[in-house]
Amino acid sequence: MAWDLGLAQLLRDDLAELEVTEKKMFGGLAFMWNGHMVCGVHKGGAMFRVGKDHSDKALSIPGVGPMMFTGRPMTSMVACQDDACADEERRGQLMAMALATVRALPPKA
Repeated sequence: MAWDLGLAQLLRDDLAELEVTEKKMFGGLAFMWNGHMVCGVHKGGAMFRVGKDHSDKALSIPGVGPMMFTGRPMTSMVACQDDACADEERRGQLMAMALATVRALPPKA
């Protein structure tokens, strides 16, 4: 398995009250709501779609950095190291930002 099953379960539990779908992508597992990616797990940890509005705040959280894809930063995504993801408070802050970002988007058909 290319990603941490325990971390995937933490994210799954955090999103239990929403009707999310899981989709394999980017060599990992993405959690989707209304057709939009909220967060996911990959070989290096977790990623959260915090959006440009929350990016600076998310990057100020210890253990969080820019999400790199093909050597370039993804402006609306952040990467979360394992220790930060294991911390409920930090993971909760990132999840709240990600959900606020995705809830502001219209559902995909």
